[in-house]
Amino acid sequence: MDALKGFKTIAGLALLMVALQLLNVATGYSLMAFGLVPRTLHGLFGILTSPFLHASFAHLSANLIAFLVLGTLVILDGLHRFIAVSAIVILLGGALVWLFGFAGIHVGASGWVFGLWAYLLARAWFHRSWSNLITAGVVAVLYGGLILGFLPRQGVSFEGHLFGAFAGFIAAKVLLSAPRSRFNAG
Repeated sequence: MDALKGFKTIAGLALLMVALQLLNVATGYSLMAFGLVPRTLHGLFGILTSPFLHASFAHLSANLIAFLVLGTLVILDGLHRFIAVSAIVILLGGALVWLFGFAGIHVGASGWVFGLWAYLLARAWFHRSWSNLITAGVVAVLYGGLILGFLPRQGVSFEGHLFGAFAGFIAAKVLLSAPRSRFNAG
């Protein structure tokens, strides 16, 4: 997929998040009812919806730039790859937050962002090439500060960050690991 077409797809998802935030504000934050609430039946639906919802415009803007950059870097490998990585990150990361997250409403694309970040870093390990190594280096330099997102802070779903990154690593392992031979060579 060429970079411009991939960026347009990622930008479309970002615009969806902005539109949902505008609707959320206009309706008195009624969309928060669709957030992920751990260990509740109605919170299960939030696994799918929470990455698109944000608690404020500041929360949204904190996620958008990283989502645009990291999402574009992943989608350069193709739309199907981006969808597969995103599905693993959103579903696995969200399920883990649902199982182990603190009691409260979890919303925001940060788990997705952490998953894309971890995928790009792990991709260099599982699918070794100069381009993946260079990309991982740039991602590590530009977004190395994300590691601080694993520290617990009030009002921040560090569980979403942690489980999103874990799911991104799993996505790289599942999608990029070369199958090992069952036989030892020589």
